[in-house]
Amino acid sequence: MRRVKLDRIDLKILRDLQAEGRMTNVELAKRAGISAPPCLRRVRALEEAGFIRGYHAELEAEALGFEVQFFALVGLDSQSDAVLTAFEQAMEVWPEVRECHMARGPHDFVLKLVARNTSHENELTQRLTAAPHVSRVLTVQVIRTSKDQSGVPVELVKEPVEEPHDEAGEKPGGPAADGDHGKEES
Repeated sequence: MRRVKLDRIDLKILRDLQAEGRMTNVELAKRAGISAPPCLRRVRALEEAGFIRGYHAELEAEALGFEVQFFALVGLDSQSDAVLTAFEQAMEVWPEVRECHMARGPHDFVLKLVARNTSHENELTQRLTAAPHVSRVLTVQVIRTSKDQSGVPVELVKEPVEEPHDEAGEKPGGPAADGDHGKEES
């Protein structure tokens, strides 16, 4: 894995891609104030370093027949690694479970689920309650969403940010005058 030291141009690229992942490299480069080839090299370096995990389309759940969104706070009867891992693996195969977070506090997991309707929500809650090692489930149905913003507030990131050392312990790459990450620091 290549090491990258983020500068203001990288942060601008990350912010713009997070806001609009489908923009062309030419538009991204224009917004970042650099030419297209070094912009593409920077994006690839950011992907390789793990700052960019992927690209996706945001789908309208209701238009696809999922009218209900709810959260489930789940408590397990054991917090052994085997039980926690088994629960995570079980949730991985439930397509209605869109997010699964191990939590600190009175609940072991927080799940975000979608359902076609209230009947489907009730079915999912019953399946969840009956799952191995589940001792308690509290569900909260979403009435309205006033903010749904994925990602992180890139504007709050202070530069420079360094990606953790890779297995080879390579030094971070430094931006060249043209905005390229192609040269390594010595």
